[in-house]
Amino acid sequence: MRYITAGESHGPQLTAIIEGLPAGLALSPEDINDELARRQVGYGRGGRMIIETDQVQITSGLRHGKTLGSPLTLVIENKDWKNWQKVMGIEAVPEKQKKMRRVARPRPGHADLAGGMKYHHQDLRNVLERSSARETALRTAVGAVSKKILKELGIEVAGHVRMLGGIASTIPEAINLREIKEKSEASDVRVIDPSVEQPIRDLIDQTKKNGDTIGGVVEVLVGGVPAGLGSYVQWDKKLDAKIAQAVVSINAFKGAEFGVGFEAGQLTGSKVMDEIIWSKDEGYTRRSNNLGGFEGGMTNGQPIVVRGVMKPIPTLYKPLKSVDIDTKEPYKASVERSDSTAVPAASVVCENVVATVVAQEILEKFSSDSFTELQEAVTNYREYLKNY
Repeated sequence: MRYITAGESHGPQLTAIIEGLPAGLALSPEDINDELARRQVGYGRGGRMIIETDQVQITSGLRHGKTLGSPLTLVIENKDWKNWQKVMGIEAVPEKQKKMRRVARPRPGHADLAGGMKYHHQDLRNVLERSSARETALRTAVGAVSKKILKELGIEVAGHVRMLGGIASTIPEAINLREIKEKSEASDVRVIDPSVEQPIRDLIDQTKKNGDTIGGVVEVLVGGVPAGLGSYVQWDKKLDAKIAQAVVSINAFKGAEFGVGFEAGQLTGSKVMDEIIWSKDEGYTRRSNNLGGFEGGMTNGQPIVVRGVMKPIPTLYKPLKSVDIDTKEPYKASVERSDSTAVPAASVVCENVVATVVAQEILEKFSSDSFTELQEAVTNYREYLKNY
């Protein structure tokens, strides 16, 4: 399975095409719209979420509620397009009109300047329109399709915010995926520790008053994953590496870790490695999950546990110093509409990005022209693992 996305932040629509889906997967627009709605909420979101109420239109690859095996096309309308048609229209325009909403003062931390230099753009809007996090609506939509595949195979995905603006959420040791999903969904900052909800809201409010932004850390867990996804034989076959790439590809994400993550550098091996046990009912399992479900780039049957760190959004209402690309004189950077934080929403995006990579790996490993064929292959493989 592979996919490609297209569209600008203030263009008429966003489009994704997914190729390689099995035929016969039950799917509806509601499956995708539910995930899109989750992405749009969360304390600290800005005015764009008031304008956009994302709903997907499926224009190919689905008939009578089931996938056909041909490319699936997803379209999300940008409702704000009506206010930007003169600025973002595709037709050639006079020089005077080209200057409408032109951006010449790049924002530190954004793609503006580097993108303009790379593609020889004299209007940095050409960069920011595509590099905008608006594109994550599409990756959430693709992830929703991937989640449907995983769910039908007994694989569940949950996500939550581990830390926001330096305020950490305490995670009970005995908590399971279902509880994580329930608690994070009930929280407008997507934490599972109610004691930190109000301090986080207060921090977001104060940050907004200061014209600033804050980042955080999100965590995604994938349960029910069979051992043996990924491979140790080549560097680019390792599934944890593929997931790390996908996580860091999310706008404003700067790092990824699995299990105990970077803390492993401070611990001894006896406190990091997960002891192997065996039972007749479950087969091979581990006493702990410090490695986040991976050994040698392959899943080991434990839940995947991956975290991503999101930097503060680079668009500030009290802009930092920059340089005008026309005059080369110092100026304060341009201001575009933005959120004070998007970490709660980013946890939803991260869930769907991780789900997509896991679904891709499953479709690569197992015969999957039809969904019935895929289900049978996965069931047989699980039985094999149990008896290994």
